[in-house]
Amino acid sequence: MTGGALFVAVFLACVVEAVEALTVVLAVGTTRSWRSTWLGIGAALVTLAVIVAILGPALTVIPLDALRLVVGGLLLIFGLQWLRKAILRASGHKATHDEEAIFHAQRVAAEAAADASRGVITDWYAFVVAFKGVLLEGLEVAFIVLTFGANQHDVPLAALAALAALVAVALVAIAGFAIRGPLARVPENTLKFVVGIMLTAFGTFWGAEGAGASWPGADAALLVLVPAIAAIAVGLVLLLRGSQFAQRRPAEATR
Repeated sequence: MTGGALFVAVFLACVVEAVEALTVVLAVGTTRSWRSTWLGIGAALVTLAVIVAILGPALTVIPLDALRLVVGGLLLIFGLQWLRKAILRASGHKATHDEEAIFHAQRVAAEAAADASRGVITDWYAFVVAFKGVLLEGLEVAFIVLTFGANQHDVPLAALAALAALVAVALVAIAGFAIRGPLARVPENTLKFVVGIMLTAFGTFWGAEGAGASWPGADAALLVLVPAIAAIAVGLVLLLRGSQFAQRRPAEATR
């Protein structure tokens, strides 16, 4: 995989995760306490830093073939899950993922939650929601960065792509907040479709290499594998759209 392909794959995947985390943070922060929300974000980032500090060096001592087999299998699982949902959404069998609906649902839940404080944290609900949102999405970002970077021996480039994604989403969030709009303008459903294809392709590629297979053309095989999986996914969308069970569903307020 070239450096450009690594950057794009990590960037797009991290954009999706960052959008979901920021939607939760903006909803609870604007509804409850920004101070407690920031404390929750800070605690989640510290936890992530500890996890990455432990896992990062551990990946470097695993034999490359074993690493690619394990990482390829995990990426294939993630990719197929994302792709399955994206195909169902695009074909009308599953509600589309709507960040605006999620934003409002989070605000309603935050407004209904009881007030509680613990120690220096004046709003425990805001702290916990922000912590969980950032930690869960952050773990996926860390996994993507470490696995892609370790496989290509270029963790710094993968980390740079993740940072670029976070900055890009933050800028969108600032602009959206300024005009009183959430992150609904980010084409998340399309991004998930693309990322699902890429994760499935890379998972298949690395898993096969880890199992001892040799791809014709080495990394150039991805130039065939990615379009092939994309064509299959689009074909499934068209097939499902034409089925008698297809029906358009309203936007969903869950992941």
